[in-house]
Amino acid sequence: MKKLVVIDGQGGKIGSMLIARLKSEKMSEDLKIYAIGTNSIAAAAMMKAGADYAATGENPCIVNCRDADIIAGPVGIIVADSFIGEITPAMAVAAGQSPAQKLLLPINRCNNYIVGAARLSIGELIEETVRSMSELIGNG
Repeated sequence: MKKLVVIDGQGGKIGSMLIARLKSEKMSEDLKIYAIGTNSIAAAAMMKAGADYAATGENPCIVNCRDADIIAGPVGIIVADSFIGEITPAMAVAAGQSPAQKLLLPINRCNNYIVGAARLSIGELIEETVRSMSELIGNG
């Protein structure tokens, strides 16, 4: 069983959509899903979507990135001060330096623009992330 850490902020929409999709595909049987919200609203949304565990803030992010197998979330999770300041420098370092495989969704917001990234809807990005996750855990 692999440890998946999903990091999201603001309303937790992207993280909760990803978790719900993984649950609907039964991929969660091969994963323990840890939802790390930059705030309690994001953490609650991801927990409601089916995360196995949820926590809020910097320290849970640092602790859970240490031994994660996979980290998923918007690209801003590895950029200090992104999400309108919700991602602290320590959180960005924890996610960025983790040995985990990272699945970063190219969300072009908050002054982070990924040149050359396809302009996909959030739903399309979630589908692509689920396909990549399936390959990582050996279901694809």
